[in-house]
Formats: sequence, C-alpha cells, structure tokens
Amino acid sequence: MPAYIDDLGQAVSLIRGAGRIMVVGCSGGGKSTLSRKLSGLLGLRHVSMDREFFWLPGWVKRAKAEERALITEVVNGEGWLMDGTGPSTFDIRVPRTQFIIWVRMPRWICLWGICKRAFFHLGRTRPDMAPGCREQLPDREFLTYIWTFEQRFAPLVIAGIDRYGPDIPVLQLKSRRDVSRLLDLLGAPA
Repeated sequence: MPAYIDDLGQAVSLIRGAGRIMVVGCSGGGKSTLSRKLSGLLGLRHVSMDREFFWLPGWVKRAKAEERALITEVVNGEGWLMDGTGPSTFDIRVPRTQFIIWVRMPRWICLWGICKRAFFHLGRTRPDMAPGCREQLPDREFLTYIWTFEQRFAPLVIAGIDRYGPDIPVLQLKSRRDVSRLLDLLGAPA
C-alpha cells in the first residue's frame, strides 16, 4: 500500500520541502492545470510528459527508448514537477521522486474535463502538449480509457508506487475542493 497522507497540513509541509514531485491521475482530472499552478507556487520546473517525452508533432508517438532516455535525463536533475501518469516509466521516475500527488477524480469529472478541454482547445495545441498536436474530439478508445481508469489503470499506479517507492508520501486529491484547499494552503505564507 502506498504511503498515503491524509493530513493536508502535513502534506503541505512535505510538498514545500520537496524538489522532485510527480502529479499523476486520469486524463481530464486536472493534473496539468494543477501542475502549472504548483510549479509557479513552488518554483519548480513544470515538466509535461505529453509535451516533453511522449509526443512529436502531428500526434506521432516518440520511440520508447528515446522517451525513456529523455525521462532519465530530467529525473536525474533537481527542481522538477512532472505531470503525467505513465506507469510504464515508474521504474525511472518514482525512485527519484520525493512526493506524489494523485489527482484521483471521479470519472464523470474527468469526462467533463475532457469535454471542456476539447471545447476550448479544439484545433489548437494545448500548453501541455507537444507542438503540432492539435486538440481533437475524444474518440471511443480515449473515452473508454477514462471510464475504466479506476478499474484498469489505478491498480497499475498503486503497484508501481508500491514497487518503486513504497515510502514516498502520496496525497490523493479526490475533488475540486481538495485541489482548491491544497492550492490555498500552499499559497499561504509558510
């Protein structure tokens, strides 16, 4: 079982002291928005896995070996906040991480987030996406991924954290209110 933290005050203290943070969760849950805000509050480089590792222009998937080499280079450095789930790279990322924030929203919130994202960015490239990857309407495969995330992918997240960082503190944010409270507390003077 991951080292979940239920005390938000304790989590804030640990987050303030962390120089390497992962933000994980289902698509549409608000990982990227939260990550951008946190990186500004904490003075950490925001690293979007979609933008910097996974995708090349035109929705071309980067070769896995190159992707892993790029991730390794970043995680070996200091001062980063990495936004993206990707359990297949937990072996590289988790051991170097000092804190994990799991944006674990209900699937209806994630689906709503994807719909809003498509509406606001359709035909344009989002800030957390690689150049030339224009936002598209979600297809059935992507919607199924979101709908089944808790059943199919959350167990992989849990297993990866257990295997590569069982003592790394994990804060679960399960509502927009949780996210707001975290940002409010981190924005307050230490």
